Amino acid sequence: MHKRTGPRKSIAYRRAGTVMAVAATIALGPIYVGNALAFKLFGMTLWGEDDTAEQVSDPVRYTVDFRTDNLDKDLKEALTESSMLVSDKKKPVSGDLGVVIKARDDRDRLIATLYEKSRYGGVVTITINGTNIDALPPNPAFGRSKPVAVTISVDPGPVFTLGKISLLGDARGLDPASYGLVPGGDAGSLTILKAGDKIVADFKNEGHPLAKLTKRDVVADHRTNRVDVSLSVESGPVAPIGNVGVSGQKSVDPDFIKRYARINEGKPYSPDELKKASDRLRTLGVFSSVTIREADKLAPDGSIPMTIEVSEGKQRYFGVGAQYSTIDGFGLQGYWGHRNLTGRADSLRIEGSVARIGETTDVGQLDYSAGVTYVRPATFYPSATLTTGLKMQSLHPDAYDADTITASGSLAYELTDQDTVSAGGEVSYEQDSTDAYGDQNYLTLAIPLEYVRDTRDNKLDPTQGYRASISAKPSYEALGSTVFSSFEGSISGYQGVGANDNVVFAGKLSLGSLIGTNGISDIPATRRFYAGGGGSVRGYAYQEITPYNSNGDALGGRSYATASIEARVKITDKIGIVPFVDMGSVTGSTFPDFSDVRIGAGVGVRYATPFGPIRLDVAVPLRKYEDGTAYGIYAGIGQAF
Repeated sequence: MHKRTGPRKSIAYRRAGTVMAVAATIALGPIYVGNALAFKLFGMTLWGEDDTAEQVSDPVRYTVDFRTDNLDKDLKEALTESSMLVSDKKKPVSGDLGVVIKARDDRDRLIATLYEKSRYGGVVTITINGTNIDALPPNPAFGRSKPVAVTISVDPGPVFTLGKISLLGDARGLDPASYGLVPGGDAGSLTILKAGDKIVADFKNEGHPLAKLTKRDVVADHRTNRVDVSLSVESGPVAPIGNVGVSGQKSVDPDFIKRYARINEGKPYSPDELKKASDRLRTLGVFSSVTIREADKLAPDGSIPMTIEVSEGKQRYFGVGAQYSTIDGFGLQGYWGHRNLTGRADSLRIEGSVARIGETTDVGQLDYSAGVTYVRPATFYPSATLTTGLKMQSLHPDAYDADTITASGSLAYELTDQDTVSAGGEVSYEQDSTDAYGDQNYLTLAIPLEYVRDTRDNKLDPTQGYRASISAKPSYEALGSTVFSSFEGSISGYQGVGANDNVVFAGKLSLGSLIGTNGISDIPATRRFYAGGGGSVRGYAYQEITPYNSNGDALGGRSYATASIEARVKITDKIGIVPFVDMGSVTGSTFPDFSDVRIGAGVGVRYATPFGPIRLDVAVPLRKYEDGTAYGIYAGIGQAF
């Protein structure tokens, strides 16, 4: 290992440029070459022309004239969004008959949208080259000299309201108003459909697995513009869960599947519990699909049999990633994993990385990391997960140099669907750790403890809820006979506003403290606190926020406090902008004293993908260190927090 004989200059004096990092495995979509010359990334055509026409036999192109002058704004938007003729107007159809079929399907879609908006007297007229689609021959032939002309006209008709409402069968006696059915109120088809579905769902939630809607009569009176609704429900008997079977599995133990699902025979029937079981099995990563099916009749003992239907996905996987920083150079990562090592959805992952390629010509100053992690769900209890790991690192940030090897093991237990506790053990050895205090070796034994409460509605891109965690790590450094403990806590909250959560306000607060030994040099450099970078205070470089000595050497802190607030604003369904402010303080005292608060502010862009938003943030420090970072650019996958 490369060693220094004296202290090194701090990050504040060396990093004064752009910080750009993209640390994610890039999933490239198909790259089309040939006549189309199109390049696609994440399903987007970045340049060139798409070759959709070449993939359609006998392609026929069309134009569409959607006449909406007589429609109000909301109805116009709803009809336009539901029209496949409009949304697919740049895509050819297959043959002349394909145009007619698409037009007929579109008419049904538009009429359904009118019903959703309580317009039961609306009329949709579609013509092709001036001829009504109902008057066209079975096998029409259109000229190919120019695109086929399609015209859509909509007469919306009057708005209908609810008239007489009747709940029958086992639903008799229920209050229709509690299901959104009020005389004179909204008569939209979705309101009526949701009412029937909710009545059935309420009975099922009360333990009636065979509850069903036996009649749904909807009669529109065009003289009074009223809609009479009659709904009848048969609840069926209350029944517990019966025999649970498993089908579709190949290499995963079916007994494990049943045990991990936690829908045991004799338990009360609950749709919520069945959904939780499905979600629980999906999160294992072993199955491409999970469906829990209920029998259509009760067993002789009065219980309801269940079948867990699964389809196993690919169990072995590998990937590579790359990152680049104008300061830190290139970084490469690679990993290989197995999601079902012994047939119990236990996973093994091996990974390695190298960073700062090009930033330094000394290979000894590159950052290296290699590790292996084993995760075993349902250890001892269905709700307990064992995680063990071994990791080796050679790290050279501006604050210190350290070669480390760490062995760890922990057991996490799900108290509820939202609450998890974990405890474990960790042994870490740091050889020739070099920082402002010189060279030292550390052998640290620790007991990590953590409690997490997570109510977020989406782990990748939340719009509601919060995540709170409290952790403690009692530690003993054996070579120096030093006892110390770290305590950390954080909470992040999310609140969406608007009909579709078009704006999400997000905030995060984190605190940490190191308690124990009097001398900070007795604590391994990798356990001291730093802030700055894309994961804490944007606008500052990685670990730039920390106490410094008179020579400008980074020391690491005994306490920290960071806070962030963002407004995640959707511009389109895929693109959003995010103004944000971050602040942080790292001090040498046991508890944060906020004597040196650093603030960064900026704006980011988000692009939504199925595996989380792609993030690009640009930030500047509002209290820049002398000769420190002037601005930062951060990129990655997932929200900042």
